[in-house]
Amino acid sequence: MEEKNIIFSGVQPSGELTIGNYLGALKNWVKLQDEYKCYYCIVDEHAITVPQVPKDLRRMSLEVLAKYIASGIDENKSCLFMQSHVPQHVQLMWVLNSITYMGELSRMTQYKDKSQKKAENLNAALFTYPVLMAADILLYNANLVPVGEDQRQHLEIARDLANRFNSKYSDTFVEPKMYTSKEGARIMSLQEPTKKMSKSDENPNAYISMVEEDDVIKSKIKRAVTDSVGKIDYNDEQLAIKNLINIYSAYSGKNVQDIVSMYEGKNYGQFKNDLTEVVIEGIRPIRERYKDLLKNKDHLQQIYKKGAEEARYVANKTLRKVYRKVGFVEYE
Repeated sequence: MEEKNIIFSGVQPSGELTIGNYLGALKNWVKLQDEYKCYYCIVDEHAITVPQVPKDLRRMSLEVLAKYIASGIDENKSCLFMQSHVPQHVQLMWVLNSITYMGELSRMTQYKDKSQKKAENLNAALFTYPVLMAADILLYNANLVPVGEDQRQHLEIARDLANRFNSKYSDTFVEPKMYTSKEGARIMSLQEPTKKMSKSDENPNAYISMVEEDDVIKSKIKRAVTDSVGKIDYNDEQLAIKNLINIYSAYSGKNVQDIVSMYEGKNYGQFKNDLTEVVIEGIRPIRERYKDLLKNKDHLQQIYKKGAEEARYVANKTLRKVYRKVGFVEYE
């Protein structure tokens, strides 16, 4: 029997996961789990590169796990776990730190952006974030990593470190490649359609949570920016309407051009009303499943413990090999 290729991905438990996260990532992850061996992590160690309230971090970590499952990710098909429950992530990171250059980390676009915005909290973890991300991926010898363009640089470092380690110590790691889904458009902010919809946006009207309540969905779509053209069309001159059409298409399954034809000669108000209904119907079953899951914390605990055991077993095999190659004395 042919072994499945391996996929690794993770989401930070900070802020509300949006419909952009769902349509751009989680929805596609569900489809991948039948074709690949998938490790889907809640990257809580990455989250503390910026200040967190401990009780909120614990709550949000469980919420992200519940959202994974509510989206359709099956704990019997995929390995679901908390990053901090698998200490090998940080252990491998330390070894990789020894072959990572300060210069390449300082060139990371995200580091440069965040260091300007968060000058008062410019910590070492923020600087070495890409090395931990590389360790996350390389521990499981992931062939493919489904990430957005904003993470491409970090994936390139993971590839460079795999290649560097292999050249120095002999073949150990698979060089991971970026997995780009053929489905799903990039979902943009409802208030600034030139920016990606973000769970960390300071304007709550810019995003819709993937488990948003019906009345809030209605309010946010009503307030979504449009333009003065007054025509429902799909082009780069009307980015706001283009974004709303993409959301309509993703939740309804209808082709973009079919949606444009349906609303020929109709106004933005009518389109927004219909879009609201489509989004409400798409979110409702996920929200209900999510709420049910959060009522049973013991069940969620069973899932993340089982996932951590599986992840540790695989990660430990990789780490022991790495430790032996760099010259550490074997413990057992």
